[in-house]
Amino acid sequence: MPDLSLSFMNPRLLDDVSFHPCIRFKRWESERVLSFIPPDGNFRLISYRVSSQNLVAIPVYVKHSISFKENSSCGRFDITIGPKQNMGKTIEGITVTVHMPKVVLNMNLTPTQGSYTFDPVTKVLAWDVGKITPQKLPSLKGLVNLQSGAPKPEENPNLNIQFKIQQLAISGLKVNRLDMYGEKYKPFKGVKYVTKAGKFQVRT
Repeated sequence: MPDLSLSFMNPRLLDDVSFHPCIRFKRWESERVLSFIPPDGNFRLISYRVSSQNLVAIPVYVKHSISFKENSSCGRFDITIGPKQNMGKTIEGITVTVHMPKVVLNMNLTPTQGSYTFDPVTKVLAWDVGKITPQKLPSLKGLVNLQSGAPKPEENPNLNIQFKIQQLAISGLKVNRLDMYGEKYKPFKGVKYVTKAGKFQVRT
């Protein structure tokens, strides 16, 4: 069976690392090399955080204006999302989810890109943006209809953002080499980097 050794160009970035049981921990401690015999099927080799000294900037920004007037049955909703820096990669799979206040009856919005839905029962707004480029920044704006006579919402809702960037490890971690022992055949070696948003919340 194959015996693998995986090394990184910058293992110092790794913090709070959790290993699959197949990892030989002593070699990682001494050489910062992941040495293991892979189990059958798909599995997660390691989980990690980026150390506080190497924190990276969130690759997207959100401009937002959500307002409700006192003694009024309507409000305004306006958000724009865009890439924060030119990374040479397309940000895709973007979705924005907003849990609107209970007094919201409906929303009449216009997206410049993608489509949105609003559930009047759960009060959840979901905007499926797709991918963005610096040349065309998607926006979603329009009116918010409130219950007549209801008090103004005390707090504005938070925006929950999901996105994905192919062929980019925003943490900066890069694979140096993968060596295989114990087998005579020549393996195909390839690395696929993907950045996915975890819990990214914008407070309004």
